[in-house]
Amino acid sequence: MFRIESLLSARLFLSPQLVGDRLYFISDMSGRLSLYAMNYGGSVPEPLLPPHISLQDPHHLQGSYSFYVFPRLGKILVMIDNDGDEKYQPMLIPLEGGFPEPAFGDKVAEHQVYLSYCYPEHSLVYMSGMALSEGTFRSFRGNLETGEVEKLAQSRWGGLVAAVSASHDKVVIGDVYDRADVVLYLWREGGGGGECELLYGIPLEERTPGQKVPRNGIDSCHFTEGDRGVLVSTMLFDDAGGLGYIELAAPQTLKPVSITGIKHKGRGELVGFTCAKDNLFAVEYNIDGASWLYEGSFDEAALTMTLERVICGEGRLQGGVMQSARYDSESDRYALSFSTACTPTQLYTIEGDDRGTIVCHTNERVLGIPTGYLSSGEDASFTSHDGLRISARLYLPAAELAFERPRPLVYYVHGGPQGQERPDFGWFSMPIIQHLTLNGFAVFVPNVRGSTGYGRDYASRVERDWGGQDRLDHVHAMEVLATDSRIDTKRAAVIGRSYGGYMTLTLASRHPELWSAAVDMFGQYDLVTATERIPVAWKALWHNSVGDPERDRDFLIERSPATYLQNIACPMLVLQGRNDPRVIEQESREVVEQLRKASKEVEYKVFENEGHDVLKYENKVTCYNLITEFFKKHLRP
Repeated sequence: MFRIESLLSARLFLSPQLVGDRLYFISDMSGRLSLYAMNYGGSVPEPLLPPHISLQDPHHLQGSYSFYVFPRLGKILVMIDNDGDEKYQPMLIPLEGGFPEPAFGDKVAEHQVYLSYCYPEHSLVYMSGMALSEGTFRSFRGNLETGEVEKLAQSRWGGLVAAVSASHDKVVIGDVYDRADVVLYLWREGGGGGECELLYGIPLEERTPGQKVPRNGIDSCHFTEGDRGVLVSTMLFDDAGGLGYIELAAPQTLKPVSITGIKHKGRGELVGFTCAKDNLFAVEYNIDGASWLYEGSFDEAALTMTLERVICGEGRLQGGVMQSARYDSESDRYALSFSTACTPTQLYTIEGDDRGTIVCHTNERVLGIPTGYLSSGEDASFTSHDGLRISARLYLPAAELAFERPRPLVYYVHGGPQGQERPDFGWFSMPIIQHLTLNGFAVFVPNVRGSTGYGRDYASRVERDWGGQDRLDHVHAMEVLATDSRIDTKRAAVIGRSYGGYMTLTLASRHPELWSAAVDMFGQYDLVTATERIPVAWKALWHNSVGDPERDRDFLIERSPATYLQNIACPMLVLQGRNDPRVIEQESREVVEQLRKASKEVEYKVFENEGHDVLKYENKVTCYNLITEFFKKHLRP
């Protein structure tokens, strides 16, 4: 049959930045993610980092930059960790490439650093840092020319740099209690370095017990012209997201901003926006899992955003996922990365006054597998046990493969839980989904309650309810799938990563009659010990969104797979990265030890140079083959 190497021959091309006539990007051409550059229009990509250095998948950097080019300095700032340990540090290399050196000495060495905003003309960067040894987040401003670093704010709840004024004398700082509960502060330059004042929201320490606080879902922020106000993306006025405006002269008042010119249809949400230049903005939507990017202008007086042109979502760039988009003001072009369920990531520039010119700079393709053999999937949304609509897709083997039906089922649970499975060939799941369909499996991919992409209320339904209604959505889905004559649910396996691994363990142990095999990839098996083992700065947020190990101990035990592990009846494969800081190796090892102690059938594989993912080529080949062969052995396709 078909080899996983054929699918992985399509290399990743991510996070492009156009600077002059040069295109900088992240790719795994060497078998590991690294930084490259090539000429606009195409040339042989030039590696910019030594071959032993691996970059993190940009998906894991929470909306921050993996790298940024500073032409005036002749430098590139790159965020580097150690084989997935996520202890990112800002490092500088020459424009032509070289060995990375710390950008600020050891000034931020005790933090896991995220690169939030970059200003090449001033050599300034704004960073958010998670302290490695204490429960604190700090925000910093760094000068790459002088090496100086200034602390702006600190907080238990993020202290994230959300917006920077044009004159750099004001910064919006965000505290995040959960995905929809956000408080904004305004930092102003002062004689003592700066001060923060409340801009919008009610800080946690000022809330009375039981007080109901509107969940605003604020995310993107930008100072308007002349610093009169701050434009924000928010879910306060529309559960699916919209825009709002805070006038600096009238803090604590969030006004709605109307949006005109929307062309897409379907269910989804506004993801956020960035400012291209002046009052020109790029506004992003996620509609039924597919990316839409508009270019629009903001009228501050009328509080109206007019979407004037579609950058992504139509024509060649439809039905897939835009991994990133950056605007280059010098050339007036957008550079973006885009893929679908069946087509690999490609680098594009969007050009012309009407944005009607699309230039593709790569030609990645799957080798040795006809396009018609890949599965684009079909809508398989269903109504759950309590009447809630659940979005889902079903990937079936292509008719050209001539498999007899019904086909054995692989039930794939995404991570997060506030995440979403999307038609994205550049994400870990899609190559394995395609490989499984090529080997005769049907793959069901639900986005149950708690998933993002469907509004604030839908995403919040998993908070403090892990293993509750989300679990019942999955159980009900199996009842629905049993009515599909194309699928054999008596030969079914469940697989998931991170929270998806937690749910895999939960489903296999609490509903053992449903499964013939299960694959857990770095899933939490004991919510009490998982709370103790996560990075210390995450604990406050975890206590808010999952449960407090002291106050909610009985609840966490009741929702932990560890409580039911002895009920697992199917063979189990457990996969883990040695350097994982989120679900440490000990968590998975204890699962294996407990199963073996109970004489359960279990296989265990640790990837020594991976973290909370499997990113390196040789490890992907091993990982995907282990999964496929495990399912072939126990489901007999």
